[in-house]
Amino acid sequence: MERWPTQGLPANPRAWLVSAGRFKAIDRLRRESRFEKTADPVIARSEAPFPSVLENEDVPDDRLRLIFTCCHPALAPEIQTALTLRTVCGLTTEEISRAFLVPAATMAQRLVRAKAKIRRAGIPYEVPPAEHLAERLDSALTVIYLVFTEGYSATSGDTLIRRELCTEAIRLARVLVELLPAEREARALLALMLLHDARRDARMTPGGEIVLLEEQDRSRWDSGCIEEGSALIEAVLREGRAGYYALQAAIAALHSRAASPAATDWPQIAALYGLLLRIYPSPVIELNHAVAVAMVDGPEQGLRRLQALEARGVLRGYHLLPAAKADLLRRSGRPAEAAECYTQALGWVTHEAERRFLEKRLAEALSATSR
Repeated sequence: MERWPTQGLPANPRAWLVSAGRFKAIDRLRRESRFEKTADPVIARSEAPFPSVLENEDVPDDRLRLIFTCCHPALAPEIQTALTLRTVCGLTTEEISRAFLVPAATMAQRLVRAKAKIRRAGIPYEVPPAEHLAERLDSALTVIYLVFTEGYSATSGDTLIRRELCTEAIRLARVLVELLPAEREARALLALMLLHDARRDARMTPGGEIVLLEEQDRSRWDSGCIEEGSALIEAVLREGRAGYYALQAAIAALHSRAASPAATDWPQIAALYGLLLRIYPSPVIELNHAVAVAMVDGPEQGLRRLQALEARGVLRGYHLLPAAKADLLRRSGRPAEAAECYTQALGWVTHEAERRFLEKRLAEALSATSR
């Protein structure tokens, strides 16, 4: 807006815009060297000619093109994802570290090492041709999913929901589905995000307080998103074996189709979480499975599973583990123990809206203890 009116339209406007953004990003990286004590090896190459990434039209969207570019198979999948989230999607090191359940300093070191490897190995900065997109698809899907996750439940700040991140992740998924319509997991991811995003307006009060799923006004859920997401996941499930995103989308669809909390098909949800846990083991999935089991078989069954998970120490620092444990203790009529768990969760939480919610529950538990 400043230069074009006086200097005229450049010969290649898109390349000019991306180059300008690139140099702005480099300036930002220099400023945000909080955790990176060594010089950023990518910055050292900042004067190199802008690569041919923009000339490859196999991928029809600039940001998606850059995501596929950064998800290079020479890097470990986790590093592909983290580096892309940092350099292309603009997430902070702290936000990325939360997604991977590691300290921010550890993630910063991994990013520095990854950039150094790119420099040493001479990994080319270019969009893969269409026939090689499949080998980078899993990492690209993970990037989009984690962008949505940060938008759906922000790491920190005053606003729990970052609508711009949710909207961008859904947009990228739509482009990806159009690009690779035969990829079931791409369609499943789009379904999953639509089904979660449908509940967005009911998740917070006008004053910015969290409203749990069981307490939400379901008339405020977006029926259009639910219908689209449900149709997508039903088609995916009919086509064959369900993958990671398909199983999660199936769970989200069961929640979305329940007319009331009491109508929720918890046995089916618990079974799907059990299947998800067997195929794609993860401590976070294990936590969700324990909660679902508690809704079917009672709080004590869920507590036993959460205590076993806690004993392994794999979710230390993850506030949702003691928060889930506290809720089951509350439901079991053990407010004193619930208060201890709420206090622990408050020591780990980073978002103000979640902090206020936990403080409210702690006060309720303490009040029940004193009676």
